[in-house]
Formats: sequence, C-alpha cells, structure tokens
Amino acid sequence: MPTRHPCLAPSLYRFASPQAFFPLAGKLIPWFGISAALLALAGMAIGFLFAPTDFQQGDAYRIIFLHVPAAWMSMFIYIVMAAWAGLGLVLNTRLSSMMATALAPTGAMFTFVALWTGALWGKPTWGAWWVWDARLTSELILLFLYAGFIALQSSIDDPRRADRAGAVLALVGVVNVPVIYFSVQWWNTLHQGSSISMTKAPSMALVMVAGMVVMALAAWAYTVAVALKRVRLIILERERHADWARQYLQQQRGHA
Repeated sequence: MPTRHPCLAPSLYRFASPQAFFPLAGKLIPWFGISAALLALAGMAIGFLFAPTDFQQGDAYRIIFLHVPAAWMSMFIYIVMAAWAGLGLVLNTRLSSMMATALAPTGAMFTFVALWTGALWGKPTWGAWWVWDARLTSELILLFLYAGFIALQSSIDDPRRADRAGAVLALVGVVNVPVIYFSVQWWNTLHQGSSISMTKAPSMALVMVAGMVVMALAAWAYTVAVALKRVRLIILERERHADWARQYLQQQRGHA
C-alpha cells in the first residue's frame, strides 16, 4: 500500500484553504508577471525580427505569433477552468471554484484575441473578414461559453449556488474544445490544419515554431499572474467577514 510523505502532504493540502493560499499567490504574482513580460519580448523579437518572410503570404503571416498562442490558450484555459469548477462541485472546495471564476475573464480575452487576429489574417488570405468555417464557428461558441459562465455566476447572489451553476455549464461546454481542435480534420474547412503536431515534424521553419512556443509560454505566464491577482480579490470579497481578511484590509488602508 503506497504511503504519503509525512511532511509533504500536509504542506500541500493546507494551501487548499483560501487563507493559506492568499499570501502564496501574492508571492508568485511578480515572478509570473516578470516572466510573462520577458517571454513576450523574446517571442515578439523572434516572430517579427528573426523569422523569415513567408513565400506565399509575405509578412501578413506574422500575425500567427499572436493568433496561434491566443487560440491555444483559449482552449487550454477553458479545460483548466472546467477542471477547477468540477473539482469545486464534487469536493465542495471553495478555492477550486474561486480559481475557475478567476480564470474565466482571461480565457474570454484570449478567445476574443484569437477571433480578432484570425479576422485580420483571414482578410488578406481568404479575402473575407469572417466565414462560417467550422473552426471559426466553434471558437465563437467558446467565447459565448465563457460569457455565459461569467454572466451566470454574476446573476446569482449566493456564491455557492453561483459556483455550482457555473460548474455545470463549464463541464457541459468542455465538449466544444475537441470540436475546435479536430474541426479541420472532421470537416472540409478553409482554416489550415494545426501549426504544430505532436505526431510529425513541423511544416514551417524552426524559428517560426520557436516564436510561437515562446509567445505561448508568455501567454501562459500572463494567465497565471492575472488569475492569481484576480483570485486574491475574489478571496478578499468572499472572506471579508473573516478576522484575517479584515486585518489585511485594515493594514492595506493603513499603508495607503
């Protein structure tokens, strides 16, 4: 029978408490924020200065260094958000539901950026800002799912009921993520296939792949920093009647 490390398990489980997680999140935010800024600068330098010009699309293709990472993050964040929401629903853990709530606006932002940059890329490539392509349509549905999750939680006054309702919607919406990813394989679409595949070598120059990966890491670090910042505000809002939260707010007012 496997045994848990006597010191490691309690030290990890204690961070499931909002009170214990709050100071840890505050310490992590600067690290992820600085990492996001440095990675974004490096990714933009690779993509806009060092990557070669595409022989078919010219320099118009360079929007890929914003579009692809945003599209990746829009799907990744939704899966993580739904996982946190599901964990909160099943185990009734407060922090899990708060994390799901904190991730939703950033996921919606990346989904909007993916759609917007896709339109900018589609105009010179397809000759149209928007077509009802399978991937574009399913990505638009993802934006609606994010908006629905945020609106549903905001419309319910009781936070616990809001968390449960949002979790159900988030879990149901997960089915849309594989539809987005596999849409170019399941249907005949205008949208090109995956830029990077785990089963075959990339079809573009390695410097282009490097630029997209670095920008994706920047987007990930940004997401962590912003989600931690937002979850701290959510914790303070929900725990405002607790002694530790009142003491913290009084200290902040004193410093101001």
